[in-house]
Amino acid sequence: ELLEMVSKGGGENAILHHTQRNKKLFVRERLKLLLDDESFLELSPLAGLNMPYGDVPAAGCLTGIGKICGVWCVFVANDATVKGGTIYPIGVKKQLRAQEIAMQNRLLSVYLTDSGGAFLPLQSELFPDKSHGGRVFYNEAIMSAMRIPQVAVVCGSCVAGGAYVPTMAEEAVIIDKIGTLFLAGPPLVKAATGEYVSPEDLGGAKLHSKVSGCSDHFASSEKEAYECIRNVISTLNYDPLPENVIEHDSPLYSSDELLGLAPQDYGCTLPVKLILSRLMDGSRFQEFKANYGTTLVTGFGHVEGHLVGIVANNGELSHDASLKGSHFVQLCSQRSIPILFFQNTAPHTAEPTNISQAHSNRLKAQASMMAAVACAAVPKITIVIGGCYGSESYIMCGRSFSPNFLFLWPNARVALVDSRHFSIVPQAGDSDCTGDEAELKHLKEKLEEESSAFYSSARLWDDGIILPQNTRKV
Repeated sequence: ELLEMVSKGGGENAILHHTQRNKKLFVRERLKLLLDDESFLELSPLAGLNMPYGDVPAAGCLTGIGKICGVWCVFVANDATVKGGTIYPIGVKKQLRAQEIAMQNRLLSVYLTDSGGAFLPLQSELFPDKSHGGRVFYNEAIMSAMRIPQVAVVCGSCVAGGAYVPTMAEEAVIIDKIGTLFLAGPPLVKAATGEYVSPEDLGGAKLHSKVSGCSDHFASSEKEAYECIRNVISTLNYDPLPENVIEHDSPLYSSDELLGLAPQDYGCTLPVKLILSRLMDGSRFQEFKANYGTTLVTGFGHVEGHLVGIVANNGELSHDASLKGSHFVQLCSQRSIPILFFQNTAPHTAEPTNISQAHSNRLKAQASMMAAVACAAVPKITIVIGGCYGSESYIMCGRSFSPNFLFLWPNARVALVDSRHFSIVPQAGDSDCTGDEAELKHLKEKLEEESSAFYSSARLWDDGIILPQNTRKV
């Protein structure tokens, strides 16, 4: 339901205003004209959900990965039906993540600009710092230096700092009558000089194609613009490694059964091999150290014909399990085999733990695995299928350990501790009993809210919530 809501952008009235009064295509229609086929992975579609910017997701932009002319591309497309495409802090974060993916995977970048620029009342949260809006332009320069092509279509307003996005791209197309490009629009010109100038005269398609040279191609319609960009991409001489269609078997068990296997209790009691048997080609899995450190399952298998190493929680990460994980991750790194992490980490108790020799040994083993995961120079993809708790989330390649991608199932929980482990109940007769109970209750409710998959995805702590049955495809 949430994904359906998000797909409607700013809502029916906003789309009507955008498409009928302004004669523009909805952002998702634009992508259909650009893409080779329906294979489009939208990134973090729920970013901004229920954040304090209003009643619609406030990212104001759509990001994703798809193919044009057979070349994999990253897309950053403003959605002008959401607050005029104005950039909010979460929108900046979303754009920067898309650029990070482009740089890490050397993917061509396509920008569809249709934005009112930065949302000024929140300028302190999206302008001055290293990870704020200016980093978008810095990344564009770095990507050019890395010879990663970038192209842009000016398909609406392109105001203030946002005007640098298309002008820093290698080639840009601007659309007549709807594409405009300027640092300050007509209202600011009027305020500053008292003169009225039309958007077309100040920064329209004809001006930038004939006079300023800010745009490289003039298009009389949106359809023509996207055909032009497809032609541009075909001349970039940017050919990633050819993808051979690999024959592969489907799992022996239906992926739809993952809906019934997704853990609702995060005590790690679910045998993780039940999940793997519905994800691996032919349900084949060559387990590594099967009888040692059994609270972690490691081994090799194929997903849609691609050989991968699997590291999956099957309980609490014990000393032996951590040593096994460290060994296996190093093997994958040595053999250049990508690693898939399946997280259902054990919740950490909020109560103090007695430090024993065994506990110290486990910490050392976990530290060893943490280092192995951080240093493994292979692609890493993490799927949180259950709980993502405490230090075990780091060891299992959580967000802070920079996996190439991180996705959540809708039932996932992301938190330092599990709120259900708060068992500190005041004793009867204690004068502070009522106050302590109320404080504890408030803390547990806060933890419960903040650990949901939707809270996480809204803040871009991941690359999106995916349906369990789509895991192989993603």
